[in-house]
Amino acid sequence: MYFSKLMIKSFLLLGIVLFYSCSEPDYKFLDGRKGNLEDFNGKWLVINYWADWCPPCIKEMPELTSFYNANEHEVLVLAHNFDQLEGEELIEQILRFKVNIPSLLTDPKELFGWASPESLPATYFLDPKGKVREALIGPQTQESLEGILKKLKNSKYQGKNISGSTEIPLR
Repeated sequence: MYFSKLMIKSFLLLGIVLFYSCSEPDYKFLDGRKGNLEDFNGKWLVINYWADWCPPCIKEMPELTSFYNANEHEVLVLAHNFDQLEGEELIEQILRFKVNIPSLLTDPKELFGWASPESLPATYFLDPKGKVREALIGPQTQESLEGILKKLKNSKYQGKNISGSTEIPLR
C-alpha cells in the first residue's frame, strides 16, 4: 500500500516536471536565447521599438547602449525591430546601425498585451514586477532615461505616468 502511494506521488511529480520543462518559451532573442516572462522579474525592463527607416531611432541607439551599460546591474534594455525582421536581414541592420543591446525577436505586444506603437521610436519602462510604468514616444538620451528611471524608482506610483507621456493602450 505504501509503495503504491509512493509510486503515484512519484509519477505525479515527474508529470509536473515534464510539463513545465516542455512548455514553449514566451520570448526569443536574436542570439538564440529563449525564456519565460518570469525571467524579467526583479529588474527594470526597458523595451525600445526601432526601424531602419526611422532616423531618430538610429540616432538614439548609442544613447540606449550607454544607458544599458551604465545600469545593467538593475535594468535590462531590449531592442525590438518594428518591422519584425529576422535572420540575416536583421543581423545586417543591427551591425549597420550599431544596435548593441539585446534584440528581442518576439513582439513585446504579444508578451505584454499592449498595442503596437503608432510612431517611433517608442520606449517602454516596466518595473521589476512587470508593470508598465512609462511609455515614451520620440528619441531618448541616456540622460532622459536616467532621469525617468530615477523618478520611477523614487515615486509611489499611483497609476499615473510620471513624466506625463502617453498611456499604453492595453488589449
